[in-house]
Amino acid sequence: MDEPDDRWIAATASALLAAEYERVPIDALTVRSPELSLETAYRVQGAAVARRISGGARVVGHKAGVTSRAMQEQMGVDESDSGVLLDAMVMPTGSTMARSVLMQPRVEAEIAFRLGRDLAGGSVSVDEARAAVEKVFLALEVIDTRFTSWRITVADSIADNASCARVVTGPMVPLGADMDLAAEPLVVSVDGTAVATGEGRAVLGDPLRALTWLAGRLHRAGGGLRAGQLVLAGAVHASLPLEARSTVRARSPHLPPVELRVR
Repeated sequence: MDEPDDRWIAATASALLAAEYERVPIDALTVRSPELSLETAYRVQGAAVARRISGGARVVGHKAGVTSRAMQEQMGVDESDSGVLLDAMVMPTGSTMARSVLMQPRVEAEIAFRLGRDLAGGSVSVDEARAAVEKVFLALEVIDTRFTSWRITVADSIADNASCARVVTGPMVPLGADMDLAAEPLVVSVDGTAVATGEGRAVLGDPLRALTWLAGRLHRAGGGLRAGQLVLAGAVHASLPLEARSTVRARSPHLPPVELRVR
């Protein structure tokens, strides 16, 4: 497709926001524009985020998405994406969420970080990423799509803020020098029954590599990760349907558990 003008970007961002507010899905963007580029998709995402910020929302972090083979196979894509975390999306562990406020929600367990210092640049090392981390924690990310189904491309997901809807944060602990996040096994249970497992290494070989990838992507867009921001590294397993009247819990040996109740 030809490079869209600013009016197309603004109109597409408005359509996605309206779909979310009204809970009426729209066709995937690539249905009409199969050649939609990732650059254009990030422009749509940026326009929608800017609209939210102008309405009072505050950026509190970023997410790296589709970083594991399980998620790439489930979504039918072969590359990662990223989205922006806003303050209204974030809930503490033990929170209750109404299933009815979302359309096609799914849930996934992730290792996540809070940064103690800025992390920016095109070639950030894993050691630099680790040094920038102040706290590490388990998170449950609730993803949702504002499109008619989950049969979407990575460009569709990017435009839709990497499908991020809510983030449930577990208790945060310091990232100890001897903590091997790649080897950390996560277990996800629904109503007390284990339904999914995955190790940290499922995410690009080491969850810290999600930080290096994200710092590089934001650098190419003229930005970076900032001290105090939260960063989700991506799911260690394929996402699960999120059903009403259920309790989802993720646990691991070295990180405190995180829990979400759905009504």
